[in-house]
Amino acid sequence: MKFINSGLIYTNSLLYRLFTFVQQNLKRYNMATKSKIALVTGGSRGLGKNMALKLAAKGIDVIITYNSKKDEALQVAAEIEKNGNRAAALQLNAGDIGSFTTFFESLAGILKSKFDADRFDYLVNNAGIGLGAAFKDTTVEQFDELMNVQFRGVYFLTQKALNYLNDGGGIINISSGLARFTAPGYSAYASMKGAIETITRYMAKELGARGIKVNVVAPGAIATDFAGGVIRDNPQYNANVKAVTTLGRVGEPDDIGGVVAFLCTEDARWITAQRIEASGGMNL
Repeated sequence: MKFINSGLIYTNSLLYRLFTFVQQNLKRYNMATKSKIALVTGGSRGLGKNMALKLAAKGIDVIITYNSKKDEALQVAAEIEKNGNRAAALQLNAGDIGSFTTFFESLAGILKSKFDADRFDYLVNNAGIGLGAAFKDTTVEQFDELMNVQFRGVYFLTQKALNYLNDGGGIINISSGLARFTAPGYSAYASMKGAIETITRYMAKELGARGIKVNVVAPGAIATDFAGGVIRDNPQYNANVKAVTTLGRVGEPDDIGGVVAFLCTEDARWITAQRIEASGGMNL
């Protein structure tokens, strides 16, 4: 009887160890294969939409934000989900710092209910506005609006996002070729983008201890509805861009989204604090 009991105890102990081993390795497997999550601000149209779709094509789940274009944002999310990834859309005014606390409360709820997560992996600071005016004519109101969306909002949104961003993740800030070359009418806008390039290096330095990579992508002239669609819809402006672009054409959203998506992959794990200009060689 004692021998039988000993055998049962040994068998049960072996089964318990086997069960524990399977559970631990299953947990590791799930962690290794669980989809990464990216938050893309201003993802309802233009470059942000393309970035979201390119990220999803790499198997990354996506949360996009919109300011006023809710229907368009929901369509982008639906397109992502149709192709097999999870997606969500949240309202965000990127220039209203006072709304960020409420936004992140909503984000936390969506992460839990839709993605079974409490953190995300990549932040793409894409939301922006375009206001063009000559230096001598730029008003305080125009300057402040640009500052709130293009720099101040990015600075403090990213600061709050750090509590939700996984170690080993990444931040991609969006600048502009105008931070390198000049075009009359964009002094304020380009100044904000120059500030974005500076803060990117500081973020990379200070967040490196968490394994968070921080880079900046600087598009050239892209044919979207940005700034009233001037690059896309104005033939003379379009021709001028082509004339000063080495690759001989105006940029398209597809030229930018893939660069951002690449920076959110393991292949880009050793890239940080870099400015990557995707302009087709504009104004070399």
